[in-house]
Amino acid sequence: MSDSTYTPPKVWKWDSSNGGRFANINRPVAGPTHDKALPVGEHPFQLYSLATPNGVKATVMFEELLEKGIKEAEYDAWLINIMEGDQFSSGFVEVNPNSKIPALLDHSENPAVRVFESGSILVYLAEKFGAFLPTDRARRTETMNWLFWQMASAPILGGGFGHFYAYAPEKYEYPINRYTMEVKRQLDVLDRQLADNQYIAGDEYTIADMAIWPWYGSLVKNTVYEAAEFLEAHTYTNILRWTDELAKRPAVQRGRMVNRAWGEPSSQLHERHDASDFDLRTQDKLDGEK
Repeated sequence: MSDSTYTPPKVWKWDSSNGGRFANINRPVAGPTHDKALPVGEHPFQLYSLATPNGVKATVMFEELLEKGIKEAEYDAWLINIMEGDQFSSGFVEVNPNSKIPALLDHSENPAVRVFESGSILVYLAEKFGAFLPTDRARRTETMNWLFWQMASAPILGGGFGHFYAYAPEKYEYPINRYTMEVKRQLDVLDRQLADNQYIAGDEYTIADMAIWPWYGSLVKNTVYEAAEFLEAHTYTNILRWTDELAKRPAVQRGRMVNRAWGEPSSQLHERHDASDFDLRTQDKLDGEK
């Protein structure tokens, strides 16, 4: 069907066969589809996630806190396979009624505090441990400006450009052009900001960097949507400089591995329960034990 001939009906009806790659997990209602309790480990923080860009925000934050020597930030990370509908279990929906990863339970509080939405998790942990969020009002506000910029912009990148360019069952010129224009504008916003600043919000590494890097750093490095050439990502030199600099951070490298279930087996740590897991429990090691 051509995108120029479609006429919306008076009342929309859901057709589960028309949704592209993720049609089997998309639905127009909320709530659980099955009863299943979430696992709980021994650490105060229980993270339920997957290493998508949104999930990586949370794991990078935890690993950065631990890198700073904040032992109270120890966490268990459990894999939520969204392609199999894990996010619709009764246990997960209790933590996040929106059925999206990442979701967090903080058992150091009584009763335990649930935290959902990746931006909320970043702010919660930054405030709890006094790290990666400036206390000076102006600098804090600038950090929050960029955090909210990411939360508002990423749906255009993912649900808009990513869907129509990479995942839609058919390629339509109008939505691809529309969302490409907006994504390139977003990239220009970031590139201009990084022309005069080492990090997103200034000269200090903050949760704004942790929020933006998994999405836009991956985009320019061609690891999401394989669209770097299409977007002429090589022209955004300031973003590339910043992306490469953050990629060298040990905590970022570890955070990218947690709850990762694709790519090279040596880069996959499906569950994380101890710092030693990065050396002993990556998927290549587990495959070798079989």
